[in-house]
Amino acid sequence: MLFMLIVKASKNSEAGNLPSQELMDAMTKYNEELVEAGVRIMAKGLHPSSDGIRISYPDPDEKPVVTEGPFKESNDLIAGFILIDVKSKEEALKWAMRMPDPQGEGEGQIELRQVF
Repeated sequence: MLFMLIVKASKNSEAGNLPSQELMDAMTKYNEELVEAGVRIMAKGLHPSSDGIRISYPDPDEKPVVTEGPFKESNDLIAGFILIDVKSKEEALKWAMRMPDPQGEGEGQIELRQVF
């Protein structure tokens, strides 16, 4: 079963600030554990929304609307993701619970979603 651990953005990540060395080391260790367990498929961080483009469809009879970032609500944005292949939702949750606070300083939030 494929699951995506979606790392939500924070004001700090949206500012383009890199995590502390301590957090980068902790995330490296966590990713190495995922690889050693044979469950990690992919892990990537994303640029801040200031480099992004949003395409919305407010009217089904008209062309989509293109909006360049940055986007205001950082808690609705994604800073990165890890894709894992595990046997159950419970196992995915166990791996998610082992992730260090991905933003540090109590700002981190992870969303766990199963992939179709």
